[in-house]
Amino acid sequence: MAERNRRGDDAADDRPDGESIDETPVEDDESVAKGGDATQSTAESSEGKPKAKSDGRVGFFGRIIRFVREVVAELRKVIWPTRKELLTYTAVVVVFIAVMLTIVAGLDFAFAKGVLWVFGNPS
Repeated sequence: MAERNRRGDDAADDRPDGESIDETPVEDDESVAKGGDATQSTAESSEGKPKAKSDGRVGFFGRIIRFVREVVAELRKVIWPTRKELLTYTAVVVVFIAVMLTIVAGLDFAFAKGVLWVFGNPS
């Protein structure tokens, strides 16, 4: 099932009528909101005036602002743990680390004693 849901697979193959899904994003949301044509060129605004950059690129600060907005939107989707869950998860992690530390320290001590026994203790 995981093989079918990979990003590169064609969604049209799974549809019974062979219809494909159009995944192209709409660039100019303002024209759609004002009742305009969604297929309007991105080089022109909804008033017909050319944008600041005619090739549709966004400036450096515009990309940073968009990134911050997307981060905030994703953080709103996160299901944050309750205080009790957080303390439980923290305790589980601390206990696991303590157990692993004990195992590694024990193996280190055993191997050190074994090496000294095999090769002899010069002192």
